[in-house]
Amino acid sequence: MPRPPHDVVCHNPDCGMDMFELHHSHEMPDDITVDDYVCPYCQSDDLEEIWPQ
Repeated sequence: MPRPPHDVVCHNPDCGMDMFELHHSHEMPDDITVDDYVCPYCQSDDLEEIWPQ
């Protein structure tokens, strides 16, 4: 069963993207978290998961 999508906010004040979603496939390991990603727009790692928590 795939994990639910995650709504993520980028906290870089210079970033043009306010929020994005992460969608996971069936093969995604359970220990992968938002901390393993960067913003697709500005490449910042200052991200916060806002849903689900």
